[in-house]
Amino acid sequence: MTSRELLKDIIALKPGPRCGLWLGNPHPDSWPGLHRYFGTRTEEDFRHKLGDDYRWISPSFIESTFHDPSCRRLFDLGKSKTSHGQAGPLAGIEDPAGLDAFDWPDPRALDFKDAIEVLKNAGPYYRASGFWSPFFHDIMDLFGMEDYFVKMRTNPAVVQAVTDRVCGFYHEANERFFEAAGNLVDGFFFGNDFGTQRDLMISPALFDEFVLPWFKRFTEQALGRGYQVILHSCGSIHRVIPRLIEAGVDCLHPLQAKAANMDAATLSRDFKGKIAFLGGLDTQGVLNQGSPGEVKAEVRRIKDVLGPCLIVSPSHEAILPDVPPRNVAAMAEAALE
Repeated sequence: MTSRELLKDIIALKPGPRCGLWLGNPHPDSWPGLHRYFGTRTEEDFRHKLGDDYRWISPSFIESTFHDPSCRRLFDLGKSKTSHGQAGPLAGIEDPAGLDAFDWPDPRALDFKDAIEVLKNAGPYYRASGFWSPFFHDIMDLFGMEDYFVKMRTNPAVVQAVTDRVCGFYHEANERFFEAAGNLVDGFFFGNDFGTQRDLMISPALFDEFVLPWFKRFTEQALGRGYQVILHSCGSIHRVIPRLIEAGVDCLHPLQAKAANMDAATLSRDFKGKIAFLGGLDTQGVLNQGSPGEVKAEVRRIKDVLGPCLIVSPSHEAILPDVPPRNVAAMAEAALE
């Protein structure tokens, strides 16, 4: 059984001979130390050596996708800001008609040639792809976090109009990409962090009004193509996981282990058998501070609690430089047992 076949089954809630493994997406500052420790030269060398089953190949992160500057502007909005909370270019907009003056990106200018080539050469591994589509955060940057959340109450029409513009771009971009990629893609992997360490950023009622309608359209778009749906959301999102399952999400990532009600035991009790799990290995205390033996013990524990339909991975995919490479090795070894 190939890694691709194994993970397809796991995400479809069909237990395989073992749990899966994704090493995550190490921070750029982490790569020099990882390569020195493992004696690797490229990312693919590293993943192959440690037995990684999962390849994340998104056109969002391939520079040539945006060869025309007109479709890059939406993605560049946050670069001049220091936080999501800082007021954005639409903070003063109170009439949806005013949005016409903004230079919205054009999906017709996207180029998928290089992304398709990477997918073709991905090997016998699971291919998670599609535009990252972080619409919740893009809208947060366009308004500024406070303005965004306040306007949900004071001016829902303008929030909805901006949501339609941002999500409309991603939906059409994905439609064009999926048409070009076809069966080279196994799962649509997209991300919006809806939670904090303690709870959701907005109430379930506001989530239902401003997030869920387009969220459903994204999942339906992918499912209609025969793709599995993998959602990334950091933080405590326990209260809306039933909605996500109902909307068609097959697999939940990254299971932020120290966030409220996102521990393995609670997720297993409430959702095991209803959704597959990707992640769960604590990066706030275990992977970064534990011994290799402690890391292995924690991996075995979460496999027992969340498995067998589990892909072991860090509870934050961007492995930071404070994670010792020996602990990355321990995670991989225990995951593949």
